[in-house]
Amino acid sequence: MTRLAISVEGQTEEDFAKDLLAAHLQSWGVDVKPILIGRARGKGQGGGNVSIGLLAKELQALRPNFDAVTSLVDFYGFRGKGAMLPDDLLQAIRESIGRYDERFVFPYVQMHEFEGLLFSNVNAFERVFLDPPIADLRSIRSAFDTPEDINDSSATAPSKRIKKLIPSYRKRLDGPLLAVEIGLDGIRSQCPRFDAWLRRLESLGEPAT
Repeated sequence: MTRLAISVEGQTEEDFAKDLLAAHLQSWGVDVKPILIGRARGKGQGGGNVSIGLLAKELQALRPNFDAVTSLVDFYGFRGKGAMLPDDLLQAIRESIGRYDERFVFPYVQMHEFEGLLFSNVNAFERVFLDPPIADLRSIRSAFDTPEDINDSSATAPSKRIKKLIPSYRKRLDGPLLAVEIGLDGIRSQCPRFDAWLRRLESLGEPAT
């Protein structure tokens, strides 16, 4: 069994890793342990405020105790990214980590944030909320090639769009629940960046026969 640590940005990502990723990867011989980053480990603290240096430090600290380490953090709100593109940001994180085998230490940054994955199948909102504005949610999804392309300004990030349409949306409670309703197959079929990362996690183990 391969022991995998996932450095997660907040409790939403922690629950997502526990509820979906852990069960799926168990069947591939990969034992998942999500670990909150920095201040998020404090009781009642949320996510965000992740930086290149902080994430690199977290992955460095986890590596000696696990067979492999990765991350699940949002590009939106990543502190200090400036005008960096996602691949440039990942390269900066790798360089900050230093000399580690990239087969087993590989940071991952979700575009643009976790809530983008929830647009993989907006019909799932009907199974979680009473009379959600499906037409509006579908309109947002259809405006982009993939859910991961839904943009990341302070007004148009995926979570901001959901909250505007569904004021009762609670990130930690409803986000992972919606993801469960959609399922990993539904998410990865619509989100190529996420799918590539999950394939890499699967490659760490061996599928059950």
